[in-house]
Amino acid sequence: MSDGTWVDESDWELGAEEVAEAIEEAAPPPVVAVVGRPNVGKSTLVNRILGRREAVVQDVPGVTRDRVSYDALWSGRRFVVQDTGGWEPDAKGLQQLVAEQASVAMRTADAIIFVVDAVVGATTADEAAARLLQRSGKPVFLAANKVDNERGEADAAALWSLGLGEPHPISAMHGRGVADLLDEVIESLPAVSELASGGGGPRRVALVGKPNVGKSSLLNRLAGDQRSVVHDVAGTTVDPVDSLIELGGKTWRFVDTAGLRRKVGQVSGHEFYASVRTHGAIDAAEVVIVLIDASQPLTEQDLRILSMVIEAGRALVLAFNKWDLVDEDRRYQLDREIDRELVQVQWAPRVNISAMTGRAVQKLVPALEKSLESWDTRVPTGRLNTFFKEIVAATPPPVRGGKQSRILFATQATARPPTFVLFTSGFLEAGYRRFLERRLRETFGFEGSPIRINVRVREKRGARSRR
Repeated sequence: MSDGTWVDESDWELGAEEVAEAIEEAAPPPVVAVVGRPNVGKSTLVNRILGRREAVVQDVPGVTRDRVSYDALWSGRRFVVQDTGGWEPDAKGLQQLVAEQASVAMRTADAIIFVVDAVVGATTADEAAARLLQRSGKPVFLAANKVDNERGEADAAALWSLGLGEPHPISAMHGRGVADLLDEVIESLPAVSELASGGGGPRRVALVGKPNVGKSSLLNRLAGDQRSVVHDVAGTTVDPVDSLIELGGKTWRFVDTAGLRRKVGQVSGHEFYASVRTHGAIDAAEVVIVLIDASQPLTEQDLRILSMVIEAGRALVLAFNKWDLVDEDRRYQLDREIDRELVQVQWAPRVNISAMTGRAVQKLVPALEKSLESWDTRVPTGRLNTFFKEIVAATPPPVRGGKQSRILFATQATARPPTFVLFTSGFLEAGYRRFLERRLRETFGFEGSPIRINVRVREKRGARSRR
């Protein structure tokens, strides 16, 4: 390499093609969401796309479960297929969740497959979802499922009425027509996920947290006190609402978290609704404010929400709300809880606020900006390799099996979140990876952003031929 890196071992092969391949693999692949009513064959189609039985297929509609994502490959293209099962069968809940799931797909997917039962025909719920999908601006593919023979194609043709273009007659069960559908879907996909490539416009902020933590109070405080709600983006009464709020001289888009405030008709479905909306808000955002009730002990639900944010790779700000209720004893307990329970997010900026009184709410803006700056950061390859060369010289990887691994070359594959690929001569222990992550943070910042380290182990030249 000629850019100041240290790959000078003549007995190791590492070409530009392999580096490019590693960067492509580390970049977030595009997302295809599969949406539709219960029992139309979504999970069966997902399994057909994957070529293996992964998604749970049941004849009973309304099974409570989150959206699930799977890695898929078709015609050499990597993508993520997202199964959005679990709509409840009661009329009120169904209408509401049709909108929720379709809206999540609109925001977070790069293409959408809308599955309709061609035998049953278009229902009221199908028509409601179609209206939402028409406004999404994303490629939408109408899959007319359960067309097992040519006679069923007339049923599929009737679905032109949904206004989503030509229905694709398929049989998810038998595979009929699925290949043709996938060929068209693949042609519409970008090289990497739209969110990772950046869409411009106001930065997208999600406000999430367990019930009664003060989300609505904080949103109202941010919007009302600043007198700066530009407008609300909404379609029908069941659409999620995005608020455009001016803070610190910038316009921010607070993605739908209002749904978390709505009461759900059926108590049994409450946790599912809350989970769908939390996932949706996180997936649609660039930076997430996780609200935690500072006056109460940290809960498993707090930690689960934080894990969602980290897994989604979003920038993060921790806001400890209800600080006006925290006395000296509680402050001491909270410090101990943070040290014990929040080790995984020590890198996230923390702001102690009171949405009720307005205390320190203005400090959220610089925290958001800092986290997003880190999330967007790219480190030049030459500088990155110089950094790793110095780190490894001072603290080499531990010896494993009588051999010591070497880092041959490093590159940043992508930002949002910062993702690094290390080419090594051997396995790197998890503890050493955590050490490298800490040093990366100390040197380059990354305050408020998760970072990811992918390791690719290289073999010596000729190692394969000697086997």
